Amino acid sequence: MSVARTDAARAGIGLGSAIAVAISWGLHQSIIWAAIHGFFGWFYVVYYAFTRPGGLSG
Repeated sequence: MSVARTDAARAGIGLGSAIAVAISWGLHQSIIWAAIHGFFGWFYVVYYAFTRPGGLSG
């Protein structure tokens, strides 16, 4: 396992949180919203996928 991956996991940074922060920043350009969405992680990613046109719900 690489050092960077181990350090990120130890810091509590998950893939879901990183994706949520990226989506949130792209939509809102707000650090506060990015932090809130990063906290919810995968829940926000799934919500985003279901509520956007062409997402998982079609």
